[in-house]
Amino acid sequence: MSYEAKVFNVMIASPGDVASERTIIRDVIYEWNAVHSKSRNIVLLPVGWESHSSPEMGASPQEIINNQILDKCDFLVGVFWTRIGTATTEYASGTVEEIEKHIAADKPAMLYFSSQPVVMDTVDPDQYSELSKFKKSCQSRGLYEGYDSHSDFKEKFYRHLQLKVNEHALFQFDVSESFLTQNEIVESNTSIPKLSNEARILLKEASLDSGGTIMSLSYLGGDDVQTNGKNLISSQEPREVARWKSAIQELENEDLIEDRGHKGEVFRITNLGYQIADMIEL
Repeated sequence: MSYEAKVFNVMIASPGDVASERTIIRDVIYEWNAVHSKSRNIVLLPVGWESHSSPEMGASPQEIINNQILDKCDFLVGVFWTRIGTATTEYASGTVEEIEKHIAADKPAMLYFSSQPVVMDTVDPDQYSELSKFKKSCQSRGLYEGYDSHSDFKEKFYRHLQLKVNEHALFQFDVSESFLTQNEIVESNTSIPKLSNEARILLKEASLDSGGTIMSLSYLGGDDVQTNGKNLISSQEPREVARWKSAIQELENEDLIEDRGHKGEVFRITNLGYQIADMIEL
C-alpha cells in the first residue's frame, strides 16, 4: 500500500577510520524507517559523499561536497575515533567543516567520539592532537556522546535517533497540512516484485534479523542459507539447495539485498528490501 511521507536527508560526517560506524548509522536509519516511517509519515535518508556526490570541477573538493550534499541535508551525525581528517582551507578537516557549517545553519547535529582500544603505533599523533583540540572545543558548545565498542555505538545511536525524531521541532509537523504545502513530499508507489515463495520467506526472515544479514555458506557437508538464527535449507537435496540459492539471486537482482562480503557469502538487506519485506504477508 502506498503512503505519503516527508523525507529528511541525514548527513553522515566522519573521517576514514570509522567506516564501520558509517555502516552502523545507515543500518540503524534503515531499521528506523522499516519500523516507524509509515506511522510517522517520515523517511530518513542517509547521505554521504561516497554515495551522493558526483564528479565536478571548478572548486575545491570540500566546497563541491558542501554544495552537492551538505547544504541539502536536514540533520547531521558526526563520528570520530583517532583521526580528524584532511584539512581544508578554513577548517581542521572536511568533516569539521561540514559539522561547523551545518551547526551555523541552525540545523541539528549529533556528535560521537570513540574510546575503543587502539594500537598507538598506528595512530598519527598530529591527527590525534587536532582531534583532541576539536573535541575540547565542543565541550562548551553542547553535548556529545562517547562509546567504547561498535555494539555500544549502535545501541546508543538507535536510542538517540528515536529521541531526536520524537522531540526535535524539525520532525514535528501537521501531516494533513504538510503534504499540501511542502515540496519535499514524496508518495511511495513501491510494489512487491514477483518473487518465488523461497525469496519471499528469505526476505521476510532477513528483515527480522537483528543485523538484516543473510549468510550463504558452502562446505564439505553441504550448503546453508542462514538468517535470523535459522538455516532455511532443511535438507541437502540438490533441488532444495538450488531453490534457496536461486532465492538469494532473485533478491539481489531486485536490489532487495546487497553483497557485503563481495564473495557471495554475506548479504545485507537494503532499505528497499525492508520496505518490501514489510509489505509481504506469509
